[in-house]
Amino acid sequence: MNQKLWLILFIVVLIPFVAVNVPVQAAPVYQLTPFPTPTPGPDGRIIYIVQPGDTLIRISLISGVSIEELRGLNNITSDNITVGQKLLLGLGGPSVVTPTVGPSPTPTPLTPTPTPKAGLGVICTLLYDDVNGDGKRQESEAAIAGGAVSLSERQGKVSETGQTKVGNDPICFKDLPEGDYTVSVAIPKGYNPTTVNSISINISAGDETYLNFGAQENTQKLAEAPTPSGSGKSPLLGIFGTVILLAGIGLALFGTRLLTGK
Repeated sequence: MNQKLWLILFIVVLIPFVAVNVPVQAAPVYQLTPFPTPTPGPDGRIIYIVQPGDTLIRISLISGVSIEELRGLNNITSDNITVGQKLLLGLGGPSVVTPTVGPSPTPTPLTPTPTPKAGLGVICTLLYDDVNGDGKRQESEAAIAGGAVSLSERQGKVSETGQTKVGNDPICFKDLPEGDYTVSVAIPKGYNPTTVNSISINISAGDETYLNFGAQENTQKLAEAPTPSGSGKSPLLGIFGTVILLAGIGLALFGTRLLTGK
């Protein structure tokens, strides 16, 4: 009896002591997958792909986006999410794409613009017979000879004179330096001007200018004009007139003799 009692006491005392000193083996800690840092896409959206073991709470704590905001951005009504699901975390600036630097284009050399040479201006003048007096030269209106043309540059660099001639060829002044010129025409005797007789004009290098001045015959010139061939009196009319005159004289003498009785 005493042995059983001592055995029971020994077991009661020994079991707690053994239980305290025996190390307890803890359950293994569940390892979550690393949280990849999402970057904004080309459209600026920040997308996170759900990994194994992710929950809305974990994603909210790591990303700093509240659960309510996650639900609102992704139209989620519950806490259930699936692996591989794309969650919108917010909007940010688009990812910076560094462009590849290509070869620099070789600039095309500019072709130099040639500088126009001075002294190449030309002024040609024609004095024409303005038959219809309209102040505009027609091809049928011929040139008038004898008109005195004077040309002068405002600063006195050029002063030239010339005379118009018959035909359709004008009188030309060549190799004129650039500048402002005055061209005047003196109308010959027997004509009246039908246009202005003085024109001011600016000449640049390469210019070739033609000036027409009109004039029309006046009454004096028309009176001095010779009678056109075939427009005079006929010789027969002259002879007939002479015969009539002689007949008249004969009749007068015959009448005188009858009156005197001789």
